[in-house]
Amino acid sequence: MAFLTNKQASFSSITHQYKYDVFLSFRGDDTRMDFTSHLNGFLKLKGIHTFIDDELPRGEEISTELLEAIKSSRSSIIVFSENYVSSTWCLDELVEILECKKNGQMVLPVFYKVDPSEVRNQKGKFGETLAKHEVNNIKKVQKWREALNKAGSISGLTYKDGCSCSQFEFIEEIFKEISSAQLNHMKLSVAKYLVGIDTRVNDVINRCLDIKSNDVRIVGIFGLPGVGKTTIAKVIFNTIHYCFDGSSFLDNVSEKSRTNYGVIQLQETLCYEILGYQNLKVGSISKGINVTIERLHRKRILIVLDNVEKLDEIEFFLENYDRITSGSRIIITTRDKHLLDTLTKNIHIMPKVFH
Repeated sequence: MAFLTNKQASFSSITHQYKYDVFLSFRGDDTRMDFTSHLNGFLKLKGIHTFIDDELPRGEEISTELLEAIKSSRSSIIVFSENYVSSTWCLDELVEILECKKNGQMVLPVFYKVDPSEVRNQKGKFGETLAKHEVNNIKKVQKWREALNKAGSISGLTYKDGCSCSQFEFIEEIFKEISSAQLNHMKLSVAKYLVGIDTRVNDVINRCLDIKSNDVRIVGIFGLPGVGKTTIAKVIFNTIHYCFDGSSFLDNVSEKSRTNYGVIQLQETLCYEILGYQNLKVGSISKGINVTIERLHRKRILIVLDNVEKLDEIEFFLENYDRITSGSRIIITTRDKHLLDTLTKNIHIMPKVFH
């Protein structure tokens, strides 16, 4: 077996253990006894393991326990409410959450009775309160302003008085977003006690993938049937998928692409696993190509196309390579090295083979 990549890189193995599914960041005086309490209860009833700060003692600085809870959470929900920025504790939480987002944590802003622009641009009460904080620490407030701008620019969910949905329906929508993200972060099943697998996996990661690099990388794993291409791709996927905005492992691509129906199903699976559009119907192959490209090009993604035999099987999903978001990674497994040679020529990549 050998590996084909567009670029050589150095990258250390990535492992991460999560203690919580969701960390809830909120201003207690605003929402503890109603919205956040209802949200936390609903998520728990649905099997989502949450961390909610309702017992830790308060101080001037964010506690070590809270920092550890944020770092050990798979996702964070930030409930922005009217008085969120009045709490320096909440603002410190926000800064830490956005640091964790850089390492793959899913972050969902919830704008509860506030407009996202108020958060993003620190307008109205947000701006007035931050100006008061600046009296004590200008440098720290600048860091908070930057964090609020970033968080306010993340696609989230907004609830306002008089909106068309009830609070319960809104909480259901939050659950759908989180559960979709959790599904996206589920590990693939692989056999236990695989002899020598770590060496091969590390070879691909260390030589071919640099998660911190902002270029687009396509890696090919090729070899004869039965040598473990799919298993290696699965272990790599399990190791790095949480570092991306979305990820999808499409298995048996060649077999499933023999019919139009099979291609459409794969396209819909790709969109669902990365975007969470469970009921998306693409209708036709050509429409499916446009849908996947249009909706995926805004995200830094990881896609594995397993067992590919023909070039058009790749183009069903990735026709316009130049529109893939910077930092994305694509892994292709195949028994045909010539297919990968053709692919790299089509996207102007200089290949290098590792034996």
